Amino acid sequence: MLLTFLAQAPAPAPGPSPLASFVPIILIFVIMYFLLFRPQMKRQKEQARLIGTLKTGDHVVTVSGIHGMISNVKDRTVIVKVADNVKIEMEKSAVTSVLKAETEK
Repeated sequence: MLLTFLAQAPAPAPGPSPLASFVPIILIFVIMYFLLFRPQMKRQKEQARLIGTLKTGDHVVTVSGIHGMISNVKDRTVIVKVADNVKIEMEKSAVTSVLKAETEK
């Protein structure tokens, strides 16, 4: 009797396709790319461009908030004059922005 009952059981309904279950994961990665990775890469490129264009006489702001004027540019470092007779040698990557002529005063 058990065999006849099992033989008459309906076939299980097919589940969703495997591709449909990956769509939410793919969408999450696409959203993460546009919200996290792409803006970060853009900032890195802008910072690299800024570091590459540093020259003597530029007024700069460093990561730590020190304002000064570049007195010498070397391969990996810059010497920043922060006051009379006070010069600091620091990595180029420590420079966050170059001030424009209007904001120097």
